[in-house]
Amino acid sequence: MTSLNPPESRRNRSERTEHRWLVLAVIGLAQLMVVLDATIVNIALPSAQHDLGFSTDNRQWIVTAYSLAFGSLLLLGGRLGDLFGRKTTFIVGLIGFAGASALGGVSGSFGMLVAARALQGAFGAILAPSALGMLTTTFRDPKERGRAFGIFGSIAGSGAAIGLLLGGVLTQYASWRWCLYVNIVFAIIGIIGALVFMVRPPRAERPRIDIAGVLTITAGLVGIVYGFSNAETNGWSDVWTIVTLAAGVVLIVAFVIIETRVAHPLLPMRVVLDRDRGGSLIAIGLVAIGMFGIFLFLTYYLEETLGFSALTTGLAFLPMPLSIMVSATQIGGRLLPRIGPKILITVGGFTAAAGLLLLLRTQLNSSYAGVVLPALIVIGLGMGMVFSSAMNTATTGVARQDAGVASATVNTMQQIGGSIGTALLSTIFADTVKNSLGSGAPTKLAVAQATLDGYHVAFAISAGVLVLVALAGALVVNRHSVRQERLRSAGATTTGAVPAAAH
Repeated sequence: MTSLNPPESRRNRSERTEHRWLVLAVIGLAQLMVVLDATIVNIALPSAQHDLGFSTDNRQWIVTAYSLAFGSLLLLGGRLGDLFGRKTTFIVGLIGFAGASALGGVSGSFGMLVAARALQGAFGAILAPSALGMLTTTFRDPKERGRAFGIFGSIAGSGAAIGLLLGGVLTQYASWRWCLYVNIVFAIIGIIGALVFMVRPPRAERPRIDIAGVLTITAGLVGIVYGFSNAETNGWSDVWTIVTLAAGVVLIVAFVIIETRVAHPLLPMRVVLDRDRGGSLIAIGLVAIGMFGIFLFLTYYLEETLGFSALTTGLAFLPMPLSIMVSATQIGGRLLPRIGPKILITVGGFTAAAGLLLLLRTQLNSSYAGVVLPALIVIGLGMGMVFSSAMNTATTGVARQDAGVASATVNTMQQIGGSIGTALLSTIFADTVKNSLGSGAPTKLAVAQATLDGYHVAFAISAGVLVLVALAGALVVNRHSVRQERLRSAGATTTGAVPAAAH
């Protein structure tokens, strides 16, 4: 059947083909802004605390406000992209994130800064799934898609480390406020790039908003994220920890029941029940848990044990994102269309776990070049393979109208995994240090050794979590050939339906 407007259709396809790598650059910049914001502010917290005069107990809310809003609103943000168009929500997310960052930068009080961080999280929840959804619909050819997701995965995996470096530079040479103002620069570039290079996707049928699903999953994720955050500071036996975690689990179960019964679900179960996609999502969530054993405790080790400055610590992490980028683009991006995600996620998980085990060699006076550097390179090689493969597979073969919510699910798994990792590993670390010290008045050397024991336990548990990533790849994910990828992608693009998985 002849198109009613073939010249326009050909022009749009031509523009999409010509500018798709520039679109990737814009998407990557937006993703970097969202990911690095989770760590760039951490470096600035001591300076902000001194400037605004809030207590150490309240300091965690600068981080928690962002994660609460971001983690709980991601699925809604993804569905808004499906409803109003991902280019539109991408630009709105950038504008809102920049505005919230400006508000945080001029904050004159603790409450104003917390509110700004919550707004950042809310607009980040709109922006992140829109970015990944645009990437999914822009790259359809399996080989190009593998390269694109290799680049995107390297950004997602290394953004936290880049945040540590950038935060150290800005805090040391400018002001903690520039850790927020820098987002305005990123956003302006992103908005211009989106307006110039992004092609508005074809209009699809707009699903209705699943109000019951929105309310239950938002409240449930708030309960989970808040519960783990509260456990980090007040312990697992605290009443609020128990109540919020229990309520979160109950609400998420209710959400799943609702989604199987409503006509227009917020998260169609077909998105997550596909075996390859489900295994990839599990891997993404577990990787987020394991990564906190690296960023959180290795940062403490470098600064408190080896005496590195904030800037030097950021520079010390730099080999890891570089290793992730090389692995994601040159290994994951090139091999995924040939051998599929099963092997890459499995090998990547075991490789990253081996890198974390290398950190068990750290001592009170270890050499960075001889001990820490090799571990960071090996971890990066493994992480790059996992991120590029899992993110690609988790969004492959999804119907166009579900691309936003599928992308949001990827980000939700990362965020929930990060919250679990932070609380779980922090609690285990504190208990290990306490048990190592025992009773009595400890010496300075004893405290340092007990702290090192805590780091080692955190690294070992993180390595175990990354072994689970490898097992998820080996036991859950199926191998996809290039032909299968093309069939799934073509089916999702042309029919608007998800093809049945050939399991």
